[in-house]
Amino acid sequence: MKAPLISIVLPIHNQADHVGSIVPEYEEALARIPNPHEMILVVNGCRDNSLEICQALAEQHAAIRVVHNEQGGWGLAVKLGLAAAQGELLCYTNSARTRPQDLTLLLLYAIAFPNVVIKANRKIRDRWHRRLGSLLYNLECRALFDLPHWDINGTPKVFPRKFDRLLGLTRDDDLIDAEFNIICRREGYPMVEVPIFSYLRHGGESITTYRSALRLYWGAFQLRRGLRRDPA
Repeated sequence: MKAPLISIVLPIHNQADHVGSIVPEYEEALARIPNPHEMILVVNGCRDNSLEICQALAEQHAAIRVVHNEQGGWGLAVKLGLAAAQGELLCYTNSARTRPQDLTLLLLYAIAFPNVVIKANRKIRDRWHRRLGSLLYNLECRALFDLPHWDINGTPKVFPRKFDRLLGLTRDDDLIDAEFNIICRREGYPMVEVPIFSYLRHGGESITTYRSALRLYWGAFQLRRGLRRDPA
């Protein structure tokens, strides 16, 4: 039986300083996996030359495709990538922080357990205020949505296409990861968290600020209110 195709979605936002090096590293690591794969680079809202670099990568690697969107937004980029994906096993991850060995580790888990959602549980943050902010957000989501797992925003996230409710994600912003976890909880999709050590970014600058963190906390409350109005 032919091994199912794996689709890997990588949102790219102002990452011209490192995307040209990290993507070939992903390709080299993925070559060790028995399944065929496609890599979808979703270039969104960039003010640098990330698009040109990604297009050059697509010319060099047959498995790479580029989706370009002038609007920014983590959630929007994830949705566009999943909509373009053709694989039976779907993955999305933060390409600015994910190491090749962590990506392949979670994909191997997903290949071994094809009826389970596999997601990362990052164990280390680079700064104390990021660790504290993450802890507060995860505690908030556990309380609001009765979630049994940690690291809501942890990626890579890998799931089988048959978990099709996850293809109906609606958020265009950072709350898409909370929505992902809520759907898994509501639909009874089993989830396994794989602990990985989270290191510094490959390059570029994080767009997370105190203001964006407060928006995320308040957004979780709004998401909860929306679920009360529409429990389905």
